[in-house]
Amino acid sequence: MGMASVFEFTGALGVGARVADTIRTKIIDISLFENDPALLMLGMVCAVIASSLYLTMATRIGLPVSTTHSIMGGVIGMGIALVGKDGVQWVGKNDGKTGVINGGVVQVFLAWIIAPGLSGAFGAIIFLITKYGVMLRQNPVKKAFFMVPVYFGVTAGLLAMLLIWKGASTRITLTDAGIAGCIIGVAVGWALIIAIFLMPWLHRVVIMEDWQLRWYHIPLGPLLLRRGPVPVPPAGAENTIRDFYEGHLTREELDARRAQEGRDVETVGEAKVENKIAQEGVVSAEGSETGREETIVRPQKKGLIGPRPEGEWYSGPMLFWRFKWLLFRGVDVDVVSMQGRKDLLSGDVEELHANAAHYNNKAEYMYSFLQVMTAATASFTHGANDISNAIGPYATIYEIWNTGVVNSKGTSDVPNWILFVTPCNVYNIDRSDC
Repeated sequence: MGMASVFEFTGALGVGARVADTIRTKIIDISLFENDPALLMLGMVCAVIASSLYLTMATRIGLPVSTTHSIMGGVIGMGIALVGKDGVQWVGKNDGKTGVINGGVVQVFLAWIIAPGLSGAFGAIIFLITKYGVMLRQNPVKKAFFMVPVYFGVTAGLLAMLLIWKGASTRITLTDAGIAGCIIGVAVGWALIIAIFLMPWLHRVVIMEDWQLRWYHIPLGPLLLRRGPVPVPPAGAENTIRDFYEGHLTREELDARRAQEGRDVETVGEAKVENKIAQEGVVSAEGSETGREETIVRPQKKGLIGPRPEGEWYSGPMLFWRFKWLLFRGVDVDVVSMQGRKDLLSGDVEELHANAAHYNNKAEYMYSFLQVMTAATASFTHGANDISNAIGPYATIYEIWNTGVVNSKGTSDVPNWILFVTPCNVYNIDRSDC
């Protein structure tokens, strides 16, 4: 969450201002407000309040929601209410001609259709390559050693392309060939850095199961290959490779557990079974269809809040506990155990996981480092895009308040302090996008 916050701010400050004019000037014909700038400022205030209320409500009840959709809807609704439907720029204009689809509201609507389609296609291609080229092979860990640097390089190249094309194009004077060379150079260079420093560390941890290494040993790079044999781990030593399928039962394990729960309910009652599962965390699967005896252990997680202390509400321990509850109640949630819950929105999550294939856990672990980079990139692009959408109304409000006129040409720059303040609002109320 700390890294996500940093990259949200970085994307907003570095790239976010360039697309704010779409919301400011290309959705509503703001030239209609030249004689009454205060009316446009009031309308933008209403659009911000309406979208914020809707985002907060949808996030509270767990509905998927987007800042882009909410801001667009608020601005369009405000425009229709103030100047009528003809005041909304449904299509773009080019050389005085209307009906151009690369502008106005239709451009944004088409992006909502085209972008998910392209993302789904590329996501399917990358997953199929990973599935059949790595995970389903005889030695998936060995294949992953080759693919992980490649994926790191591709991700770095895409991020460089975003920065050059979207964020810094006004300050870049390279030719098209120079831009292509810069993007490829960044991709190849970052892949080499990963191959030199990260892959030796992964070899020691994944192949040789070196339990002594930690993440801060990664900068040692090739020097790690000169380490001697791995000593026998002492009793109680933690395994570096975490179990990514913790709490995700297979089809056979889930059927066996639920069958056992049904038998226990008939004999000792439902309350006792629920207490047994919640407190002991052990479920016996004896007598399953496979004929083997299994024990699924769910270790108890140590929370940040801790048990509620005894005493009056104004006592020191009670006040400290309430402070921790207010600060960490959204963080101190065992998401693995929560996946066993059933509700109207999520349905039977355990059933969904039971139908999913389980791959080599060591190969999954190797891709987890790539996931850190892709998550940081997603936060950066989220700040670059969604922050800009929210900045549009704020920038219009500030500009009219500061100058008293409407800039229908949209040539004024967005102040940096607005780019700095707005991520606090958008990131906190738009977490359901993650």
